Amino acid sequence: MDTEKKIEYATPSLLRRFAAMVYDSLLLMAVSILYGAVMTGVNVAIKGVPATGERVTWGIFGVIVFIGWILTIGYFFCYFWHKSGQTLGMKTWRMKVVNNNDLNCPGYTKCIIRFLCAPLSLGLLGAGYWLMYTNPERQTIHDKISKTRTLLLEKEAKK
Repeated sequence: MDTEKKIEYATPSLLRRFAAMVYDSLLLMAVSILYGAVMTGVNVAIKGVPATGERVTWGIFGVIVFIGWILTIGYFFCYFWHKSGQTLGMKTWRMKVVNNNDLNCPGYTKCIIRFLCAPLSLGLLGAGYWLMYTNPERQTIHDKISKTRTLLLEKEAKK
C-alpha cells in the first residue's frame, strides 16, 4: 500500500514569474554596470589611457571580460537561490525556489543547472515557461531539469 501523501503546492503564475524577472533584471543592470566599470578600470590600468577621442580597446581581454560577466550573473542567481531560495525580485513577488524532494533551498549544483537551463526556457518566446501549464506540478523546463520547483509563498500577516 502506498503510504506517501501527495502534497499540493501553490505555484506562481507566468505573469508573476515574469514580473520577478523584470525586477531582477533591473538589479542585474546595476551589477553589470559596476562590473563593466571595474573591468574598464582594469583594462586602462593594464593598457594605459587611450588617446583623446579614442575608445578603450579590448582585444582578447574582451572575451575574458564577457565570460566573467556571465559568471557574475550566474553567481548572483546561484548565491541567492542557495542562500534563501529567493532573489530580491522573487522575494518581492513572494516566490521561492526549493528542491523537489525536501523543500529546502537547492544546493549549488542544482542552482548552476537551473541557471544554465533558464535561458533555454526563455527561448522560443518563453516556451519552457508556457509548458508549465501542460504539467500537473506546474514546473518549467529548468525546474524539471534541475529537480527544483518554484513555490508561491503566502502573504505575511500584517502586524
